[in-house]
Amino acid sequence: MFKQKKKLFQIAAVGLASLAILAGCSSGEASKNETEDGVKVRTVKVAYDQASKPISYIDDKGNPTGYDVEVMKLVDELLPEYKFEYVGTTSDDLLIGVEQGKYQVGVKNAFFTQERTEKFIFPKEFLGLSSAGLVLRKEDEGIKTLADFASKGYSLAPIAANNAQYTIIDEYNKANPNNQVKLQAGDAFTVDVVQWVNEGRVDGGVMIEGPFKQQVLADDGAYHNLKEEVVYNEFAVIKTWPLFNKKEQEFADAYDKAIAQIKEQKKTSELSKEFYGRDLFEVLENVNR
Repeated sequence: MFKQKKKLFQIAAVGLASLAILAGCSSGEASKNETEDGVKVRTVKVAYDQASKPISYIDDKGNPTGYDVEVMKLVDELLPEYKFEYVGTTSDDLLIGVEQGKYQVGVKNAFFTQERTEKFIFPKEFLGLSSAGLVLRKEDEGIKTLADFASKGYSLAPIAANNAQYTIIDEYNKANPNNQVKLQAGDAFTVDVVQWVNEGRVDGGVMIEGPFKQQVLADDGAYHNLKEEVVYNEFAVIKTWPLFNKKEQEFADAYDKAIAQIKEQKKTSELSKEFYGRDLFEVLENVNR
């Protein structure tokens, strides 16, 4: 009987020791959420459009990169109280996920629209700049502006009403009621603009310069064979923004302080050259939107 009790006590002691070890491990893992200075670190999910090279994409090694992502990495370096976890996704999922709080912030070359302010926090500081232009057939390369396009009575590739590019054209039409672009709302968020123009389904389409270069001008581009058939004519340079969840005002404020410092150090200009092939910040004083 005595031996049985002794054995039970030994088993209990081993069990308590195991619990103590587990507790020690748990507290060690929790301590990883603090810096050496004792600052509590919050992990936030940063969603990015993984198929929007060179703006945001997954590189050959499986890592998130692109202008938007690399700027956010610099922001992360200046915010010791935050740890950024990058989540590659689609444009639609990004918008829904940030709105619902699945992600705390999302980057997708997003333009400002009044409608989006109802769903997201726009910080005070923009993230970058984007060239928007018209994709046209080679014979129409003389069309340089939206006014030129409208005066020709040309057809434009459909743009989803929730796409900020739609808002850009709509704003032009409201400002120019006597020379409007024929604007049609599409069912999909984006259409294959280069293909539509080349096939003659439309006379032109709105596109961002970076993706046009990747699709048409790059040697491995899907439409590199059309580089002599289609052209890209810029009609505006527009500010782009990260979209924060409505409950993330404190996070957005922290971003503002960091990005202001990054811009002052001209790091955004360097990344613009790296990913877009030009420093779009050189024309910032002429940017109206």
